[in-house]
Amino acid sequence: MKIFIQNLKKFRFLFWELVKKDIKLKYRSSILGVFWTLLEPLLTMIVLTLVFSNLLGKGDDNFPVYILCGRLLYGFFSNGTKVALKSVRKHGSMIGKVYVPKYMYPLSAVISNYIMFIISLLVLAGVMIFEKVKLTWYIFQAFIPMIIILIMTMGVGLVLSTYSVFFRDLEYLWTVACMLIMYTCAIFYKVENLKNPGNEWIFKCNPLYSLIVLFRDAVFGRSFENDMYHLWFSLIFSVVVFMLGVFVFWRKQDKFILYV
Repeated sequence: MKIFIQNLKKFRFLFWELVKKDIKLKYRSSILGVFWTLLEPLLTMIVLTLVFSNLLGKGDDNFPVYILCGRLLYGFFSNGTKVALKSVRKHGSMIGKVYVPKYMYPLSAVISNYIMFIISLLVLAGVMIFEKVKLTWYIFQAFIPMIIILIMTMGVGLVLSTYSVFFRDLEYLWTVACMLIMYTCAIFYKVENLKNPGNEWIFKCNPLYSLIVLFRDAVFGRSFENDMYHLWFSLIFSVVVFMLGVFVFWRKQDKFILYV
């Protein structure tokens, strides 16, 4: 871990160049550019609200904000892990020519998506104002799940980027896994409204759902006091998976050159 941090400091300029490159390439052929980062979650929220408001959000005046909170966090995790998964293979030609700490590729991919996620929070702020959601000091709690989800996404991204070098089909398997994760994140419905409350354990096994719960608590002015399980579970999971990701990546990185 010490060498990991030292190399990151040493190559920090290159790291941020990779971050900027990822952002530029993502929107290079797009007419809307970065504006799409704001428009896409807004359009998704509108569609989900129109479809599910009468079915699952009836009587909830802040249902659009509820949906958007879940959509933004899941969107960052899904996009961040998917680009991290492809990052090492994407830079295969560079790996064979110059020395660069290889973990910079998945980490820079995650950070570039995190910057887009931060920008997309402007949409959430606008929808909160439109829906007249009352701001409280609890909104500052939102930084906690935002930091935890970054750690978790980097950890999962490191694991995926490592094994995708050796198993190319992992990309397709992870797409299916993300779909499963999405439906257990309660993005467009409330767990307490399910007909069978005994299935709540399924959601409690999903650390991303825990982070969405905490983020919604902050947005809607609720303390974490009643959701300490979600806080500790998501934090411990994220730290463990990040350490696992660093360990796995470090052990396998010397073999990348044989497969990329």
